[in-house]
Amino acid sequence: MYGCYTVTFLGSKEQLNRFAGFGIGLASLFTENVLAHPCIVLRRQCQVNYHARHYHLTPFTVINIMYSFNKTQGPRALWKGMGSTFIVQGVTLGAEGIISEFTPLPREISHKWNPKQIGEHLLLKSLTYIVAMPFYSASLIETVQSEIIRDNAGILECIKEGIGRVIGMGVPHSKRLLPLLSLVFPTVLHGVLHYIISSIIQKIILLVLKRKAYNSHLAESTSPVQSMLDAYFPELIANFAASLCSDVILYPLETVLHRLHIQGTRTIIDNTDLGYEVLPINTQYEGMRDCINTIRQEEGMLGFYKGFGAVVIQYTLHAAVLQITKIIYSTLLQNSV
Repeated sequence: MYGCYTVTFLGSKEQLNRFAGFGIGLASLFTENVLAHPCIVLRRQCQVNYHARHYHLTPFTVINIMYSFNKTQGPRALWKGMGSTFIVQGVTLGAEGIISEFTPLPREISHKWNPKQIGEHLLLKSLTYIVAMPFYSASLIETVQSEIIRDNAGILECIKEGIGRVIGMGVPHSKRLLPLLSLVFPTVLHGVLHYIISSIIQKIILLVLKRKAYNSHLAESTSPVQSMLDAYFPELIANFAASLCSDVILYPLETVLHRLHIQGTRTIIDNTDLGYEVLPINTQYEGMRDCINTIRQEEGMLGFYKGFGAVVIQYTLHAAVLQITKIIYSTLLQNSV
């Protein structure tokens, strides 16, 4: 009889752990891709807005301009292009899987790695970024295009525009449009550096957290609740720290990349100084080096950080969601123990 109760208790505890693990992962995914989207929209609009006098380097001015956009255009102004960002992620994952399937390039690096294996793995990542590049351009346009003049495009418009960019058909572009070949180097550079930085930081944070948890276990001072938390949260914290550091470090390069992608696409963006009215993008950068020099000369070094306040809000929200999730999970575990 007591055995039945024990099995039932262990079964319910195991179900709770599975449910909690799923819920934690879902909360993190929701924060990264849905809750953070308004911050991504405003950040990109600020990055490509070379007209802007206000750089929105702090979260306070970003919140104010978000409120203005929401008041004049409605909530859709902050959530535009969200579907296309999921499509880009899907294309990236699909391309990586297909390329690794039909080539000897490894999708994962084994513990007994060597320089050749790392080189081949980074080559796979580079090829993946090249395949996803035209769709990334199309998604970028959707997220920065003003809602005032934007048509109600379908969710698959990103794929249509991406293919059109490759074959030279679709929406008319100006003569200032940079060929995709010119965008390969900055796109791959940003993608590979982002991957390398985030991977290194993630591994370091995980190592530190696991060692800390191991020392706690040795000291026999860890409660059952803390043991369960140690099973789920270190990876989430490591992912959060890795994403934050790589975004902050590569923010200037991302600004340059977005300006090169958006040039010549006849995109009309919102005025991030006023919160109303629209502005055309009429840049004439000849390439990555010219873009860097022009921003430095005309907008100063802080010009590379336009919209940085949105990053602060984005990761503050993410940290808050992680903390709230941890509190809820701890409470559930304490009640079940």
